Amino acid sequence: MRIRSKWNLKDRERTLAETGGAMAFILWRIAQQGVLNLENEGFQTDTNSQRLDVMGEFLGFLVHVTDRMTAEWLEQDERQEFISSLAMHLSSSMQENRTDAEGKGDYRQSLIDLLNKRAADYSEFLFTDNEPGYAFRRCFGDCIRAVMGEKDNQWITDQVMDIETPEALSPLNKAIRDLFSEASA
Repeated sequence: MRIRSKWNLKDRERTLAETGGAMAFILWRIAQQGVLNLENEGFQTDTNSQRLDVMGEFLGFLVHVTDRMTAEWLEQDERQEFISSLAMHLSSSMQENRTDAEGKGDYRQSLIDLLNKRAADYSEFLFTDNEPGYAFRRCFGDCIRAVMGEKDNQWITDQVMDIETPEALSPLNKAIRDLFSEASA
């Protein structure tokens, strides 16, 4: 998966809120690709709403991993500003997409609630050398399995743990490296 993770105007200093917005766009693309990969492997999704549920789980995982990866560079208040901006941008994207799929409603808060729940769930697991541990990946796979269709449901956790997680982490690592190296330059 190719992503754009460099700023157009390199000489301008970026705020954490701007970086959060750029990262939100990238995470959204990674989550979309994750859903597409699962469907291409024959795993069942029946509706756009269900696809957005799967994307929500991907986003919960990716936001938490992003927070863990950036924790060593950012002070607590900076971290909070960055992750809050990231979550707000993602919730706006979810709002637009859920409105298209399900009609008018307030869908922002449900994504924020999911991100907070997954942050609490995933905080219990090991994260070493910018990699989620086995239990972390298993929990992510189980969360995806819970919102996927019934066809081949027993294999989804393994697919997510062994294939989708590494595929998602590769562009995520690049994006964090690019966005934060340019911000600190």
